[in-house]
Amino acid sequence: MMEAAGTHSLFASEPFRVPRAEIERRTAAIQAELVRAEVDGLFVVQRADLFYFSGTAQNGFLYVPAEGRPLLFVKQSVARARAESALETLVPIDSVKAVPGLIADVCGRMPDRLGLELDVLPVNDFRFYRNLFNSKDCLDGSPLILRIRSIKSDWEIAQLEATAEMTRSTFDHMRTIIAPGLTEMQFAGMYEAYARTIGHGGKLRVRHFNTEGYPWHVLSGDSGGLVGVLDSPASGRGTSAAFPAGAGSRRLRADEPIMVDLGSVMNGYHLDETRMFAIGSMPENAHRASRAAIEIHDTLIAAAKPGVTLSEIFETASTMAERLGFADAFLGPPGHRVSFIGHGIGLELVEPPIIARGRETPLETGMVFAVEPKIVYENEFAAGVESVFRVTPAGGRLISRVPAEIFIC
Repeated sequence: MMEAAGTHSLFASEPFRVPRAEIERRTAAIQAELVRAEVDGLFVVQRADLFYFSGTAQNGFLYVPAEGRPLLFVKQSVARARAESALETLVPIDSVKAVPGLIADVCGRMPDRLGLELDVLPVNDFRFYRNLFNSKDCLDGSPLILRIRSIKSDWEIAQLEATAEMTRSTFDHMRTIIAPGLTEMQFAGMYEAYARTIGHGGKLRVRHFNTEGYPWHVLSGDSGGLVGVLDSPASGRGTSAAFPAGAGSRRLRADEPIMVDLGSVMNGYHLDETRMFAIGSMPENAHRASRAAIEIHDTLIAAAKPGVTLSEIFETASTMAERLGFADAFLGPPGHRVSFIGHGIGLELVEPPIIARGRETPLETGMVFAVEPKIVYENEFAAGVESVFRVTPAGGRLISRVPAEIFIC
């Protein structure tokens, strides 16, 4: 592959593969959860979960018994799945209907209590699998999976750091191409094209069936003050009534606030980062709001120590916003305020845990979050910042490498 002029490719020289030790660690962790929950086996269908436990996202299914070796059933491509997955037992199949008999042959029996990903399985699919397995109980295995996924290993942190380097380069590139007269979508298309040359995978994975991930969330001037479809402080104009969020046809102008919220992914691992831009200068009210968001951002990351609850982080942010004079616009304008300020992130753009009011889950070492204090004035502008960090015993440590600054270009 030829590199675009002036770029440095972050594509790995060797094929990407999840190490065997990583797969074995994850298998042991989910099997311990299955034993605790008295679930005989877990049937994995969803693509991100399949990749997490097997190392491949080929067309297939994974059965993880509470004891014994996982069974990876592959429809297509078997050859690619063998090359990508470190699992020992890979079984080619023509149809998922063959799976129950194969499980019985290898494991000696069928599971009485079967875990399924009930948070993402469509009802018709659930009914199909329930009838196919004819298990006594079909239980929700998603909380067990998401609990395991919420703690990132050192290997996963390294993948997130590689994505962070790609996004750092992309934000640097934005500063060289941003110009008045470009539409929001033109600007977004230019920096996304650059990001694709250095490793951006393009497809942002999101878990909720009615949520769509995209990397072109550019909100300029009064676009930043448009609320709408997103469960977010501001939705932006979007391209039409059919996709009313993110960048649209509004042209960038000098001397106005421009929010760029970039979702990125490399080798399956996501980052979610927001920075404020302005061409020439930024109005004083937007500059003050942007500085306040950065101050809240820095304080929350420093406070993110094991044992601190998600709710405590949220309340710290709310208290700071009030002290700094932005209580009315913090996390959205009146009537449209959201009740979260951050979310887990990894193989999907938004993962549990969610940093929100009333969430009493304590932080743990190895959790990774995107924290995103935003200040929004309806039909006027949005200001904010978002970075990804990991929880350590000493507090949050940034994974994001883009400086938490206001970029005046």
